[in-house]
Amino acid sequence: MALRQTLLSPGYVRLLLLSVVLGVPIALACFFFVSLQHELQHWVWESLPETAGYDRAPWWWPLPAMLLAGLLLAPVVTRVPGHGGHVPVNGLGGPLLGPKELPGVAFAALATLPLGVVLGPEAPLMAVGSGLALLALRSVKRNADPKTVLILGTAGSTTAISTILGGPLVAAVLVVEAAGLAGPQLVLLLLPCLLASGVGALIFTGFGKWTGLSIGALTLPEVPPDANPDAWDFLWGIPVAVLIAVIVTTGHRLGYLTAAWTRRHTVVRTVVCATAVGSCISAYALITDRSPEEAALSGQAALGALAAHPHSWSIGALAALVLCKGLAWGICLGSLRGGPIFPSALLGAAIGIACSGLPGLGTAPGLALGLATATAVVTRLPVTSAVLAVLLLSHDAASQMPLVVVCSVVGFVTSQLLEGERKSGASS
Repeated sequence: MALRQTLLSPGYVRLLLLSVVLGVPIALACFFFVSLQHELQHWVWESLPETAGYDRAPWWWPLPAMLLAGLLLAPVVTRVPGHGGHVPVNGLGGPLLGPKELPGVAFAALATLPLGVVLGPEAPLMAVGSGLALLALRSVKRNADPKTVLILGTAGSTTAISTILGGPLVAAVLVVEAAGLAGPQLVLLLLPCLLASGVGALIFTGFGKWTGLSIGALTLPEVPPDANPDAWDFLWGIPVAVLIAVIVTTGHRLGYLTAAWTRRHTVVRTVVCATAVGSCISAYALITDRSPEEAALSGQAALGALAAHPHSWSIGALAALVLCKGLAWGICLGSLRGGPIFPSALLGAAIGIACSGLPGLGTAPGLALGLATATAVVTRLPVTSAVLAVLLLSHDAASQMPLVVVCSVVGFVTSQLLEGERKSGASS
């Protein structure tokens, strides 16, 4: 009864309307934000090398690019309000970032992510969404209720992330799972977020077709041929999921070490970490004689290419990608700024496809379990990870769903066990 009264109250109805009204300008701003970021990335890694006379970025290209990224980010981390956003090793969580932190977050993302930082756009995008929502609320109402601030800030974040992670469904499930079992309070939080994210997805879709701009969302235009999982897929899938969880958790632990190391002498050590990331990316290009762009950046483009043409990558190239990109990702998690999800999805997919040569394990199941396991390890949200993997797999989703669900749980449990060992070891 209390929930019904709240839902029908004039104040809550106004809150729902406000979430829709704010969703339109926030979605527009976020659309052009990620479009600009994608265009800058294309210029740095494709247009500029072609202008310099190369058919693709040479192996040494990441070294000056990442050095520049470190030099641009270091003063933001140390002197600008909000420090350029949350440290990505801590996940997508943390307190909402308000209008004061917005310039630093936007600059850090636009100035460094296109240069090759091995992180995704999801965390800065969520921060931009929440910051714009709170800025609009503050301009309308100076002394807003804290609960209203929380709901509208979260709605702004889900508006921003709804399309970059596959649509409003993933955003809604993320809110549900991250909030925990909050009963009626969860419903009150979820409805404005669902409305705002739906409006955001509509804006992103419409403006993408109208302007022709790309936002670089996490999508798989093509996936390996459909194959229903059988007993062999589950027999191999569970240990492969454990392997993925161990590798991704190891990268995450490197992020904790890097974060602790950069707390002192932050300016110098941030530049050192960025240079180390560039070295890892260049090492991949030297080892494989492939483009360094595959190991740089967030990985959504490489993930799409890997899913569409998995057999064009040798086992050695996939191993080098996991090693070099995994090291670069771990360093970025603790020292630079961005989102942790996108690169982990590529790492999981690469391991899953590399293991698909095992007797009885298909390419499509390997891709499916890799996506679900890696994202569950990083986000600590197995349901959200399963939903995201299912949406990415498109027409293969129905057949791969049992394997996706099982492996997301296996990855989550394994990472929790490993995390518990890390904490117990640190405390002793």
